[in-house]
Amino acid sequence: MGVKFLSAEWAQAVQDALNANEAFRGSVGSISAKVQQVVTGTAGEARYWFKVDGGQAGLGIGDSPEPVDATITQDYDTAVALSKNELTGMAAYMSGKLRVAGDLMKLMQLQGPLGQMPAALQDIDVEY
Repeated sequence: MGVKFLSAEWAQAVQDALNANEAFRGSVGSISAKVQQVVTGTAGEARYWFKVDGGQAGLGIGDSPEPVDATITQDYDTAVALSKNELTGMAAYMSGKLRVAGDLMKLMQLQGPLGQMPAALQDIDVEY
């Protein structure tokens, strides 16, 4: 049985998988960024945060305990498509499915690590 998407178990599984993946960690390098994610269209909205710092990833449910560089808002279907690697973040942004508030240049620095995520996360069994 898999982990429920956007649950605490999912966040822990994603964090563990990213930190165990050498290609992901290598792509992070010296990048430091913190992003708040907001997913609408669930019961209310789901919120989680993602950060990379010191070559490691962190992920948690709710609001980031630290100030963030950017907030990304998307609906549930877009979040699922991104998670399943059926849609790229850039394509979602360009088509208006992703809204970004904050430091867009900081997000651009994350393109390398974000590109490594599908391979790093492919073995996680997620229930959507």
